[in-house]
Amino acid sequence: MSPTHSLPLLLLLISLLLISTSTGSSDSDRVSELQSLQSRSKTGVIHLDDHSVSRYLTSTKTPRPYYLLIFFDATQLHDKSELQLKTLHSEFSLLAQSFVANNPDPSPSSPNLFFCDIEFKESQQSFALFGVNALPHIRLVAPHQSPKQSEQMDQGDFSRLAESMADFIQAKTKLNVGPIHRPPFLSTKQVAFIVLATLVWIPFAIKKIVKGETLLHDPKLWLSGSVFIYFFSVSGAMHNIIRKMPMFLADRNDPNKLIFFYQGSGMQLGAEGFAVGFLYTIVGLLLAFVTHLLVKVRNLNVQRFVMIVALFVSFWAVKKVVYLDNWKTGYGIHGFWPSGWK
Repeated sequence: MSPTHSLPLLLLLISLLLISTSTGSSDSDRVSELQSLQSRSKTGVIHLDDHSVSRYLTSTKTPRPYYLLIFFDATQLHDKSELQLKTLHSEFSLLAQSFVANNPDPSPSSPNLFFCDIEFKESQQSFALFGVNALPHIRLVAPHQSPKQSEQMDQGDFSRLAESMADFIQAKTKLNVGPIHRPPFLSTKQVAFIVLATLVWIPFAIKKIVKGETLLHDPKLWLSGSVFIYFFSVSGAMHNIIRKMPMFLADRNDPNKLIFFYQGSGMQLGAEGFAVGFLYTIVGLLLAFVTHLLVKVRNLNVQRFVMIVALFVSFWAVKKVVYLDNWKTGYGIHGFWPSGWK
């Protein structure tokens, strides 16, 4: 091959090499910048605006060497308790802190994951870019995705707050988030104060117990406690506490509308559990009233009237529970006459 023909080919190879080198350098620079921003953030969440969204998303070539999990926020809506933006942002920050603590040395063979937030007033163009028109809203942008192609986290994916967000990340990215490091419920000073107060109170408590003058000797307290435990058991309150289920959700189609009953057997909101528990408690209290108090009434007409009312209310309550179960799960409950009655 003559030098005249080899020169253009050599220049082409050098150009491709330079482009490849500059692209790799640009990607590594962006990763370094994001790691620096993450380390300087107290919560591990990187605050983005329209300029930084362009820098780390729209002006980059895919695939990028990192995932971005973005929380869309609006400070003017923090006072709307039904949206739970402050709570969700706090859980998002806790998730970011836990991920960074559990993964101090990310694997060079897998993409990085960075947690970011965007505020509406500062970055309205970014909200429009992602097509966000309702909050709460969380998006995962994969290395090969554009903002429009990114995957939205459903309400069920943050119903258990940081724990369910971690499940979403692990399912979509195959990255291990690790355990969520929640701060202790009480600080060291608070624990010390409680211990000291308990030690001071013990002698007075012993004196009251010996005299039988404590609340534990009051039958009304035990009655109230029994009703509370029964309600706590049948309302699914322990399920709500363990899984951190919200009382209600905001409707995705209408943020001003609240959802108290979630159709589907995969999730139960706190409000619907309490509603069913209230219906069960009504039936239980009526049964206790009929078997322990109504039998002491001497007037038969009063007994019959109260019994009919109690049966009617109990039938109505059980019917509502059966209807809700059928609406949520699709399973039906049917009654059958005894075979001997046919």
